[in-house]
Amino acid sequence: MSLLAGIVLAATFTRAMERVNSMDPIKSQSAYDSRAVQLVYETPLAIDYEARPYRLAPGLCELPEVSADGLVYTLRMKDDSPLGADDVKRALDRLRDPDRVHGSLGAWTMRSVESVSARDPRRLEIRLRSRNHVFPWFLAMSYAAVQAPDGSGTGPYRLASWWRNHEMTFERNPGWRGWKANPKGFDTVRYLVVDDPSTQWLMFLSGELDVLSEIARDNWGAVMDADGRLDGMLAAKGIELHGGFPAMEVRYIGMNMRDPVLGRNKKLRQAISCAFDFPTWRKFYNNSIERMDGPVPPGVEGRLERRSPYSWDLEKAKVLMAEAGYPGGVDPATGRHLVLSLSIGRPTQESREMGELLVSFFAKAGISLELKFHTWAAFMAAVNKGDVQLYMMAWVADYPDPENFLQLFHSRNKSPGANHSDYDNPVYDAEYDAAMAAPDAAERNAHWMKCQEILQEDCPWIFTHVTKVYSLVHARVRNHVPGDFPYGEEKNLWTEE
Repeated sequence: MSLLAGIVLAATFTRAMERVNSMDPIKSQSAYDSRAVQLVYETPLAIDYEARPYRLAPGLCELPEVSADGLVYTLRMKDDSPLGADDVKRALDRLRDPDRVHGSLGAWTMRSVESVSARDPRRLEIRLRSRNHVFPWFLAMSYAAVQAPDGSGTGPYRLASWWRNHEMTFERNPGWRGWKANPKGFDTVRYLVVDDPSTQWLMFLSGELDVLSEIARDNWGAVMDADGRLDGMLAAKGIELHGGFPAMEVRYIGMNMRDPVLGRNKKLRQAISCAFDFPTWRKFYNNSIERMDGPVPPGVEGRLERRSPYSWDLEKAKVLMAEAGYPGGVDPATGRHLVLSLSIGRPTQESREMGELLVSFFAKAGISLELKFHTWAAFMAAVNKGDVQLYMMAWVADYPDPENFLQLFHSRNKSPGANHSDYDNPVYDAEYDAAMAAPDAAERNAHWMKCQEILQEDCPWIFTHVTKVYSLVHARVRNHVPGDFPYGEEKNLWTEE
């Protein structure tokens, strides 16, 4: 720990964090990896911390100039950028990983890139093979973060210590230009791995954690009063409640389209979707969630607002079960109720209660649901191999565009890609490809709407819900602005202490 961090204890910011797997930008696959990476390394572009709707901002580079045909992006280094065009080119070439020697997990972001050229020490040219309207957002993702030639970062913090699966400590980088605008920023940032929500809650109340990013279901009554406002005792302690808006994410139960029972029987998938009792599900979550009728969440332009024809309707579910070949839920091959399995990662108490609730939903439609709990690593391995029937998962936005969610259903992205259900529909692919080739947002959104209509009919997922974002922060932490892209957020925070 640095002398500064050791003396100025009040300037230490502490939060609970899931395990960080890698500090290598091209391997920063999870949201937790991205939080840590963007504390240390800067990206070519950034996402404006406070702007809503979200918008891109300069990072190491100014916002790009784009050719009329949308194929050439010219980026100029900001005047105060400590790195040059060669450094950005090296990072992007490594991300592209054409020789597959670096193990890049983000190579998909560079799929449309034909070439990257440093035209001079401060100017970079990126040429695309095909139009890709979301490409600039890729340059703000952690995958694209730039390392100096010696592997160090030019971001707001430096990694001081890393006790894997326990704690990460970051110390302020005095050379970061942004401290001129935020002189009271925290000197030290600590990420603590605390798995138990009850322990997180107690640590927050005692001041050991400065922020609680999620309010556990079991703690809801202690946080909110009957009118949905922050409990008066917490407010008296100087604790602030932020948020209340739907996250840019989708929670879902995926169906394995390779499974011989589910994949070939659209009526069965539709029946299962109708059996999902959202009103009861919402009560389970203390009314802190919203219904989803497709994969694109609220707040994203191009979202289909039409209600799904296969949302909660038990009588319709029973009719569809009969049409699917399972009258009364009975499997004619066995003479017994149809048995399906649901795979769930992380066997927590909440996930077990959630699973039992789903068992009750399916039973009303005549389906026996078996629950299979895994460790997260084993769960992902099973999903990627297709060794699941139904599986529970979430997708958190990388950038605010329908493409980020709808690409989860394109056939070229099948497992181990992001299309974990192995959904394959040529009509869908054609609409998706047409959207990507569209010259303007209006035409593009028309194709996105058709994509969502196809998914509503095919039911490769049960669209369970979107979570409302709430966070609790101690008053000593200023400028906390909840958002869907909080990577490197701590550089924007400050304290009076």
